[in-house]
Amino acid sequence: MKKPLLSVMAILSFITLRATAQTSDGVSQLLRTAPGDATKLFSAYANPLFKSLGTGLNNGWTNTAKTKGLLHFELRVSVSDVFTPASDKTFDINQLGLSSSVKVASGSSSIAPTFTGSKNVTPPTLDLYSNNGIRVDRFTLPARQISSIPTPQLQLTAGLPGNTDVTIRAIPKTKISDDIGSIGMFGFGLKHDIMSDIIGNTAAQIVPFNLAVLAGYTHFSYEDPLSVQPSTGKAPDASSTGKTDFSTQRIQGHLNGFNAQVIISKKLMFFTPFAAVGYSTAKTNVGLLGNYPVTSGLTTYTVYTDPIRIKQNSINTVKLDAGFQLDLSVFKFYASGSLGEYKSVNAGIGLGF
Repeated sequence: MKKPLLSVMAILSFITLRATAQTSDGVSQLLRTAPGDATKLFSAYANPLFKSLGTGLNNGWTNTAKTKGLLHFELRVSVSDVFTPASDKTFDINQLGLSSSVKVASGSSSIAPTFTGSKNVTPPTLDLYSNNGIRVDRFTLPARQISSIPTPQLQLTAGLPGNTDVTIRAIPKTKISDDIGSIGMFGFGLKHDIMSDIIGNTAAQIVPFNLAVLAGYTHFSYEDPLSVQPSTGKAPDASSTGKTDFSTQRIQGHLNGFNAQVIISKKLMFFTPFAAVGYSTAKTNVGLLGNYPVTSGLTTYTVYTDPIRIKQNSINTVKLDAGFQLDLSVFKFYASGSLGEYKSVNAGIGLGF
């Protein structure tokens, strides 16, 4: 049993890693400016990624309001796919408040694609100027990396006394490779059938549906090594002497998601449709750590240490879910869709015993 589970976790980890790791593919292009400008560019470019991960991590907790019997268990594997709305597929560089040292190159548009943006939008070219007004660098922003963000969930649910379920989520910290990096995830949730509290033990005979409340928390962590080197022919300036070790560069971050819902469902033989309304929130904390060279003159570069740190509420939204669960003896199949700030779908399989 252990080996199949480890294989599933590795596959699920790789799904998200492949999507998330592509952020680092464009980091070197975003780090051609000083920290203030680089932070604004990185935040605008990666914002849909943060929102998508937050949306996906808050999905997939349950597909029914009915709780399990005491000491009944269910092992569940699912994947959410999150879709970026048109309003978050591009951003306008001129609206970011960049410093006067960063300008859109002549003949280039100021509209840039985001991480999950439009593939038909050509990334702009930017010019970097020194304090003396001399152009010292020219670079192109990264293109769109992927159209949507898949997010895995691996969880075990157990029935407790009092019509309550407890759910544990976990993907152990998994390193795919030195180039791609590693992720880890853990979380926990509680679901309680409130009809028995309102009506009593005869709720199942009186009311033709189940009604429950659910709350769930998920923590997702990610780390990926980077390699941003000085431009050819550039030397460190006086302020950067002794800071030219670039071997510890990495992108490191975590995201905390919280989801609360009221769920209604009705079991019809082996088919259980459900609907839910709730609130979803996610907080992102991500940083670029290490020493990074930024061209500052015709022949020099300046080294900045830990240049980017972003802390933000990525998701704060009311969400509506609808879907179903199929119970085929010990095997279960799930599918659902979610409407919120970002739309998403979720599907998975489970084993109940």
